[in-house]
Amino acid sequence: MDIVRREPPAWMSEAAVTQLFAALDAPARFVGGAVRDWLAGRPVKDIDIATVLTPEEVLERLQRARIRAVPTGLAHGTVTAISGGKPFEITTLRRDVETDGRHATVAYTDDWAADAARRDFTMNALYAEADGTIFDPTGGLADLAAGHVRFVGDAATRIREDYLRLLRFFRFFAHYGRGPADAAALAAAEALAPHVRQLSVERVWSEMKRLLAAPDPAPTLRLMQQHGVLAVALAENCRPDTLAELVALEPAYPLKAPHDPLRRLASLLDPALAGDAFAEGWRLSRDEADRLAAIRHAAEHAVAALARPWPLLRRHGADSVADGALVAAARGQRAALTLLPVAAFWSDPQFPLRGADLLERGYQPGPALGQALAEIERWWEEGGCTATREQCLDYLERLHK
Repeated sequence: MDIVRREPPAWMSEAAVTQLFAALDAPARFVGGAVRDWLAGRPVKDIDIATVLTPEEVLERLQRARIRAVPTGLAHGTVTAISGGKPFEITTLRRDVETDGRHATVAYTDDWAADAARRDFTMNALYAEADGTIFDPTGGLADLAAGHVRFVGDAATRIREDYLRLLRFFRFFAHYGRGPADAAALAAAEALAPHVRQLSVERVWSEMKRLLAAPDPAPTLRLMQQHGVLAVALAENCRPDTLAELVALEPAYPLKAPHDPLRRLASLLDPALAGDAFAEGWRLSRDEADRLAAIRHAAEHAVAALARPWPLLRRHGADSVADGALVAAARGQRAALTLLPVAAFWSDPQFPLRGADLLERGYQPGPALGQALAEIERWWEEGGCTATREQCLDYLERLHK
């Protein structure tokens, strides 16, 4: 096990962290993503801690220190502590006893190397103490520095333990990888790709969404396509080249979400794919499904709407129309980019008439009233949504003539 020391970051000595380690009063180290991202110079989000204490001992010591403890994953040795208003996952050192490709039966251990051996990638098997001492049982420091995403031990064995790791490999390569992808990992991924179908679509979509949010996921998705993974993980006939065009366009425009995964998904999917069926099959949330549908519809109609963009903007909103215009441009319809400045300065105006206005002028409740109101709104939109209430009422009078 390699041991090195670095200057510890400020978060390692925050009061909430210090309080937590004092409460545990036993061998404990930071582990996983927090250590990896600190060493990679990236923002640290969730802080996980590994300890030799059993979950019951962790609960007892946290309660004694009056730190709120939640038994979030006792079957896998995990307790969540709330210290200083922040959650920290504390997990007992483990080794796998049995795996089935989705779940693992674990046994507790006090062996740090055994705990590292069951982790997915070497860059995630890094441990650190609060003084900045780093413990590297698997060569993760060198791999992280080189941008080499490498499984701990045999790649196929690690994937068979949990088939989600196959997709995690590509997600980590998109975010951390540099240079050629690990050959052993690619060979194992290609051989085991059909097993991804054993995973729940929610788990698969969660991984794919995070992959699509990488600064440039297109090369990784091409790699997945070349090795037979993309068709299993997402859909047939995906278009990584279109996604690459979209990624190249994104930096030139002031987008609310520069790396939005749904915009990128819309560019990746074959336009002929039934969007509703995809959203339902992959169990996207209602918000995700609606947004994907809006982007795809806006992309399909972006060029046709150039002369009269207001109905499209009112139907889908400025963000979805901007996203759709970028997707259309990535497909080769560069004229759609002229919608971007229109969307940037768009504020959805309020249609000035209501049903009550027509009732006051003799209309009866029913389909005729709705049809007349829709006709006036269509006329109002065609004029750029600028007609006043009085002008709309004048148009209503003309409809009667």
